[in-house]
Amino acid sequence: FVWEEEEDRDWDPKKVVEMRNRTQQGELFAEETWRQTFELIQKLPYNFSYRFEDDAGQSSEMQILDWEIGALYWNCLRSCNGDEKAALQKVKAKYLDEFCKRDLHFFLGTTQQFHFVAPNPWVIIGVFPIPHERQLGLI
Repeated sequence: FVWEEEEDRDWDPKKVVEMRNRTQQGELFAEETWRQTFELIQKLPYNFSYRFEDDAGQSSEMQILDWEIGALYWNCLRSCNGDEKAALQKVKAKYLDEFCKRDLHFFLGTTQQFHFVAPNPWVIIGVFPIPHERQLGLI
């Protein structure tokens, strides 16, 4: 489990303007109430990934794009009174120390931007840590 700091901790101002403009554009056949409550969320200052080796010995690194890791980071940052290093260690404790003691499964997906052009377009869109069940415990 690794993390890298984002180069830019703020959203691209041009993209923010474009997004806000899109929220002003009405749609003829779509439900519109989300536009009234739309808020720009704070950009996550770190990218989180798993590095692992498969059964064939092939090493891989996949970025985690699951919203839950972002929510965990923000909650840990709050509980650590803004101490980023302590918050990152808490996230690591959950995603490496705790989850790797279980039968960890990844939900994978791709992003449109890299789907047909990247050598490995897959990203982790969810993690599912299943508790280990001993075979004899099933009897």
